[in-house]
Amino acid sequence: MITITEKSRSAVLALTELAQRGSAAPVPILEVAEARGIPLHFLEQLFAGLRRAGILQSQRGVKGGYSFRRPPPEVTILEVVETVDGRLSSPGPGGGPVEAMDSGSVWAEARATLAELLSSLTIADMVEREARIQAAPMFHI
Repeated sequence: MITITEKSRSAVLALTELAQRGSAAPVPILEVAEARGIPLHFLEQLFAGLRRAGILQSQRGVKGGYSFRRPPPEVTILEVVETVDGRLSSPGPGGGPVEAMDSGSVWAEARATLAELLSSLTIADMVEREARIQAAPMFHI
């Protein structure tokens, strides 16, 4: 089954916000939550998982917060999605991939296409995309 949840969307948004700040100094999680409209408790859970996966690092204390462990251009959207939602091609009954049970299926093809797309995009790409959208002229009638 192909599943990308609100958890993945929120994680990508939060990591994009963190990358946009571009600072080597840790960013308080509350600032990220407020900037992106993500509930703090929910974001704390997401960031804890991303920290365990080696994507983020945290620092405690007055000047504490989160920062990237690896540079944003090295963090793929697929890695983030699979960290918070699990693998896109999860094993089916009997331990074999779902694709083996569904060989030649449009679903196996869709899963592979989605994984390819998400593995080709990074958090840095998301920052760039948001910058382009914000810089685009708005026409009001």
